[in-house]
Amino acid sequence: MTNSDSHPLLAHLLEAADGRFPDIDGGVTVLPPFEGGLECSFAFTGHAFVVTRLPAEEVLAQGPDGFGLSLAPDFLRHLAGPGGWIGVTDASLVARGSGTPDTAGRLAERHDVDDHPRVRHARSVRNDVRVYGDERGFVTVGRGLAGRREVGIALDEEAGQKAGRGIGRSLLLDALTLVPEGEPVFAAVSPGNARSLRAFLAVGFTPIGSEVLLRPLP
Repeated sequence: MTNSDSHPLLAHLLEAADGRFPDIDGGVTVLPPFEGGLECSFAFTGHAFVVTRLPAEEVLAQGPDGFGLSLAPDFLRHLAGPGGWIGVTDASLVARGSGTPDTAGRLAERHDVDDHPRVRHARSVRNDVRVYGDERGFVTVGRGLAGRREVGIALDEEAGQKAGRGIGRSLLLDALTLVPEGEPVFAAVSPGNARSLRAFLAVGFTPIGSEVLLRPLP
């Protein structure tokens, strides 16, 4: 898990949330690994950050760049090593919480979905994960990449069959009330999951980059 609030990647993520991005220089910055064994490759426009246990010289010798090659399959396999886990490429999005003393907590905490694959995955890559929701589905809120606050969403099966009626958007809007007003909250969404991506964009999430999580074997 990635529970270090002092990891240097966090500062760049928070700056991006404020609209300040790294220089578009095609470069790659190599950073030390997170606690707990997770690593990642994160690409902003024109500059990438690689979080890895490997020496910077070895990483850069593989030829990554800030224009897409930091997410190339062969490069990611080198980072993960033989048998290491490589996650999917996700779009990285950010929004602001809307919770206030009067509105925080529109969603009740749920304990009936602890065995759901989305919850298990969230708890494998994030810390302090809590689950909230109602008949529409549930959201997970926890501390993920570099210690950033992250949210994920899953519609219940019946609600999912009614997708396109704004159910996902309404659940996300209520999820933002769980985060104090003005604080950044991040989400990682597969670009191929267009329905989910449209829902996040519709409630104010903004793309800032793309990311892949990695877990090399010990």
